Amino acid sequence: MFGGAYGVAHVLGRTWSSTPAERRSARPGDELVVHPTLVTNHAITIDAPAECVWPWLVQMGWHRGGWYTARWVDRLLFPANHASADRIVAELQHLGLGDSVPDGPPETQCGFVVARMERDRTLVLHSREHLPLSWRARFAASMNWSWTFSLDALDGGRTRLLIRSRAALAPRWIAALYWMAIPTDFVMARQMLQGIRRRAELTVVAPDLLGAT
Repeated sequence: MFGGAYGVAHVLGRTWSSTPAERRSARPGDELVVHPTLVTNHAITIDAPAECVWPWLVQMGWHRGGWYTARWVDRLLFPANHASADRIVAELQHLGLGDSVPDGPPETQCGFVVARMERDRTLVLHSREHLPLSWRARFAASMNWSWTFSLDALDGGRTRLLIRSRAALAPRWIAALYWMAIPTDFVMARQMLQGIRRRAELTVVAPDLLGAT
């Protein structure tokens, strides 16, 4: 019984709400990790145009806008992080190519670099810094990770948001650990996508309340 539940969670951790066509499609950022150990695709349909989704993506990051997961998830997994923003923050809207997006306290040296961006269409974050410093030093551990946020326009002013993660990990035991932990990605990705959807849809009906411009 446990094995079956884990298997289902593992599939969801790699594919939740994405379609086979979306998983097969080429996306910006794929070229950054040519031979990935792990690939995940998660998606959601948002009843808002891409220009109402984009500002929330631009301000993501540790002690920036957050990752839009529920507060209980933050407290459980990332207790030192601030609560995710419920407003579009003007000073966080000036993201550009090569900019850093932190994903942990400064001492962890954990974060992303903006590798590609096209307003209202694509944001690609890239990292080689998402393993503990002790692993990098002691075991020569490495992780090459691309994280792509794709916005596709749908009829009726709606948007399809696809989040793709591609990661190459070494040595093999680290790859095995991450493979076993994939079910947690179902919780995180689902929370994140639903958080973005809720905020973007509120932006449509209450732009002044949310600080949108």
